[in-house]
Amino acid sequence: MPLFVLPYPAIDPVLIELGPFAIRWYALAYIVGILLAWRYMTRLVRTDRLWQATPRPSAADIDDFVLWATLGIVLGGRLGYVLIYNLPYFTEHPAEIFHVWQGGMSFHGGFLGTVLAMVIFARLRRISMLTLFDLAGTAAPIGLFFGRIANFINGELWGRVTDVPWAMVFPGGGPLPRHPSQLYEAALEGVVLFLAMRLLSHRFEMLRKPGFIAGAFAAGYGIARLIGERFRMPDEQIGFLSFGTTMGMQLSLPMIVAGAFLMVWAVRKHANGGETDKGRKA
Repeated sequence: MPLFVLPYPAIDPVLIELGPFAIRWYALAYIVGILLAWRYMTRLVRTDRLWQATPRPSAADIDDFVLWATLGIVLGGRLGYVLIYNLPYFTEHPAEIFHVWQGGMSFHGGFLGTVLAMVIFARLRRISMLTLFDLAGTAAPIGLFFGRIANFINGELWGRVTDVPWAMVFPGGGPLPRHPSQLYEAALEGVVLFLAMRLLSHRFEMLRKPGFIAGAFAAGYGIARLIGERFRMPDEQIGFLSFGTTMGMQLSLPMIVAGAFLMVWAVRKHANGGETDKGRKA
């Protein structure tokens, strides 16, 4: 047992409750994350120096895409959690599939849902699919940050037992102190990944090489998630898998490989002077 344990700040998951209506921190985190990501993407497409002659969506395209992205995140995230992490439970309690305010979202499911939304939206608008992926990659860490903070407020997805001085005893996590792994992931997947994507887009001007930032985000998230999973307890209904891995680790490995491949492809395509994806200018 550690000599010092930080008290868990038990925050009421419900921010405001008016009769049968309640505003929860979990829902608010998703709303704020999506809105800030939308504003950031809009600002990027309006910054001409980042693009030069590279075709890009218009600000109006980004405005319209927000609804598509929201549906992809929520539907994909929830469906991914239901199918990958807790299918037996939801088979017995199907009505609870729709109780998203109680938590239970899969990043990998939300990622695939958003990718599908981007593919359809890009084809309908005839804009650069890879550039839309890049823009989403620059802004996604904003939503990830707020999502992990929401996990912390909900007292879910806590870490493994530890004796570090900043360990916490989580409600529902037993009497032993644990890593506040939600905060680790907020820092890695949110702050660090956002700064890395910002560096690529502004310092190295990689928005001019469609596909590179999308690949960097996928690989970067996969690496951040692998690190975070070393401190986080796996979902109880799944537990540890082969070789001490977790479901989060196994789902992140393909993202790293695919992301690295996409980065190499984008650099080579640009070096060869070819167009990586057809699209129109804003």
